[in-house]
Amino acid sequence: MNTRRPLAFIKMMRPINCLMVASAVFVGAAVTLKASPQGHIARLLLGALTGWTLFAASNAVNDYHDREIDAINEPSRPIPSGLVRPWEALAFAAVLSATGLLSAFYTGLKCLALALIALAVSTSYATWGKRTGLLGNMMVSLCIAIPFLYGGLIVAGRIRPLTAIFSAIAFLANVGREITKGIVDVEGDSAQGIRTVAVAYGRRAAAFAATAFYFLAVALTPVPPALGEVSLWYIPIVLVVDVGFLWSSISLLRSPTRNNARRVKNQVLAWMCLGLAAFVVGAL
Repeated sequence: MNTRRPLAFIKMMRPINCLMVASAVFVGAAVTLKASPQGHIARLLLGALTGWTLFAASNAVNDYHDREIDAINEPSRPIPSGLVRPWEALAFAAVLSATGLLSAFYTGLKCLALALIALAVSTSYATWGKRTGLLGNMMVSLCIAIPFLYGGLIVAGRIRPLTAIFSAIAFLANVGREITKGIVDVEGDSAQGIRTVAVAYGRRAAAFAATAFYFLAVALTPVPPALGEVSLWYIPIVLVVDVGFLWSSISLLRSPTRNNARRVKNQVLAWMCLGLAAFVVGAL
């Protein structure tokens, strides 16, 4: 049995990123409650399904619109490699979107409203926002931050300040990562007229911009313990995360090349995953 096509659809979803989004729903709930959200598991599972499917749908739509750019930058991706046809990517996105919105409806009307906002932002990013450069970076990063708020909304019916702080950290870190990705994709983006920071101002300027957002994210990490909102177990984990971000930033500033930016992009994803662990441990 040929598994290349099914695996291509899975790859198009970006399962690791989707898992982070789904996990962020539980993290947002735990941070909001400052306890294990055991009494809300059914609704949180629906929330995680919404996060996974809507994020996966946005990735499929993004791959559809980026198919010509990816033919230059990432020819091994599902559409340029020929494993997934363009119309199949759109159909896949439609099914994923419908699944996500249906699960949001059964979670609650406030959750459905937030899910619709996330879907609107992610679709706008894929269709026109990407070409705006920094604004596009912020749009996709907002979609990364929303699941934390979504989890808090599920268990509390509102967004609490601590959850908002964690969401802001995730937002800032991901803006930096998106700018770093622009350094990797500068040739294809330039050919398609996409005004990323790297295209508009050069790789070195983009490295400084990405580093600024990483530093802003790190600067917010002491706020929760300073307010007495997290346990002491948060501190050693988040210190590793902070050192990791600083180390990756220095590496990017020293060598803002395509290959190194790709390495830094992957490193930052690891720091963000570890940051999720810090949020969970600190909240419980």
